[in-house]
Amino acid sequence: MVFIPYNKTLTQKARENRKSPTPAEKKIWTDILQGKKLNELKFSRQKPLDEYIVDFYCSKVLLAIEIDGDSHAEQKHYDQKRTERLKALGVTVIRYTNEEVMNNISGVYEDLKIKIVNLKQPPRSPLSGGG
Repeated sequence: MVFIPYNKTLTQKARENRKSPTPAEKKIWTDILQGKKLNELKFSRQKPLDEYIVDFYCSKVLLAIEIDGDSHAEQKHYDQKRTERLKALGVTVIRYTNEEVMNNISGVYEDLKIKIVNLKQPPRSPLSGGG
C-alpha cells in the first residue's frame, strides 16, 4: 500500500462532503463500493489526495473513482489537470457521469470490474510472451 500525502486543510471539507453525497455518489457507494462489494476491495469516500479530494479511493490498487455532475462540463481543464497530477502520483482515475450511475449502475459495475482486473495485472514486458 502506498501512502499519498495530502493537504491537511482538506480534511474538514472531505468530512462535510461525506455527510452530503450527491444522489449518484450515494448510489454507487451503496450499490457497488461499500462493504468490499467490488472485488473485495476497500474504498474510502471523499478522500484527500495531494491537493484534491476524490469521490472514492482504493489505496490497494491506487484507484480514484470520480462521479461527474453537470458542473464538471464547465471545469474540464481543472479535471484534466487534477487527473494528470494524480496519475503522476501513481493513481488511476476513472470517471463516470451522474447519468451513467443513476441509469446504468450494472454497466458501471461491470466496467469497474474489468478495469480493476486490468489494474491488478502486472505490466507486460515487451520482451516477454511468445517467440
